Amino acid sequence: MKRLFIFILAFLCCFSSCKRRGGDTGGTPVQKDTVYPLRFCTEDFVVDSTLVRDGETFSGLMGRLGLGAKDSYVLSEALDSVFDVRKMRAGNSLEAYYAADSTRSLEYVVYHNDRVRSTVFKCRDSLYAWIYDKPVASERRITDVTINSSLWNDMRAAGASPLLIVNLADIYAWTVNFFGLQEGDRFRVIYDQTVCNGEVVKIDSVEFALYDSGKFRAGAIRFDQGDGGNKYWNEKGESLRKAFLKAPLQYTRISSRFTYKRKHPITGKVRPHTAVDYAAPTGTPVHSIGDGTITLCGWDGSGGGNRIKIRHMNGYETCYMHLSKFASGMKAGVRVAQGDVIGYVGSTGHSTGPHLDFRVWKDGTPIDPLSMISPPSEPLKSENLDSLGKMYKAYLKEIGE
Repeated sequence: MKRLFIFILAFLCCFSSCKRRGGDTGGTPVQKDTVYPLRFCTEDFVVDSTLVRDGETFSGLMGRLGLGAKDSYVLSEALDSVFDVRKMRAGNSLEAYYAADSTRSLEYVVYHNDRVRSTVFKCRDSLYAWIYDKPVASERRITDVTINSSLWNDMRAAGASPLLIVNLADIYAWTVNFFGLQEGDRFRVIYDQTVCNGEVVKIDSVEFALYDSGKFRAGAIRFDQGDGGNKYWNEKGESLRKAFLKAPLQYTRISSRFTYKRKHPITGKVRPHTAVDYAAPTGTPVHSIGDGTITLCGWDGSGGGNRIKIRHMNGYETCYMHLSKFASGMKAGVRVAQGDVIGYVGSTGHSTGPHLDFRVWKDGTPIDPLSMISPPSEPLKSENLDSLGKMYKAYLKEIGE
């Protein structure tokens, strides 16, 4: 009899839902269950969907949804580390859940931080919040794309996310001209991606790629040596990236070029200008064009204002002048990687307007940054070449070569 009772109880529990219903409740109020994952039964409420408006604050949003000013303040104070109200973004969607009676009081708000994470606010009785993360899965994919119309369209036709294009463009930035792809060009890629509700949320990593134009092949093997440097190599152990970026910032125009005879805009004297001036708005991020070590970081008393000087491999040095400020953590002796933000465009020192004065030396001699031929990055360490070769052969077999 005891076993029969346990079986019946378990059977009934399997049919529990947002509301437990009996044949005759006898006037007893319907009992509600906590429902995973939002921890409240959405079917019990009237729901409205909306977006966060431009310039809208957390208290302003809650007030618009129907929560009083006092309760909005108490709720914001109770959020603690669950939700930073300063990071609420205009345009993000949310749902407001109201009592399904004449009071239409605001009960819950579900704010969607992104495609995976949401924050649930309890707006009645005990005011607090919690995080809801949708289930995600990581999966390994192999994609084979041949260009017929455009990489975007053909990537989608092959069943791959166009997000993969961004990763390939970064990996092959110094090798393949993505604006000059031709019909018949082919990409084969092995990669990991994160999926949520059948939608690709992000590309986690590209482990291997092979570009083939028919006349030119370029393999890309992900191999991390643990030194904080390059992670993609061809089968010979050569880095896929060059040592230097083409420019240290996104600029509006070149306002002054490299020359040994330039009339200075402030002093009026003719003297060498062994630099390139990039005109750009104040605050534009300035990037190190290559891996290196900061040798100088501070004020330049000769007119350069805030400046950073970096020593690179093979006798190269670069200097970035007239910065409005330095990026956090920048000081002499700090190691920086190619692309790291080191400062921001300004007009400090002897300057007539916001711009970056950018200089390059090779073995102590000034060279024109615009005509500089970027040397290859350092090759893979010799002790890793055997492992790289084995990985390359394994990846070729995996893609059917």
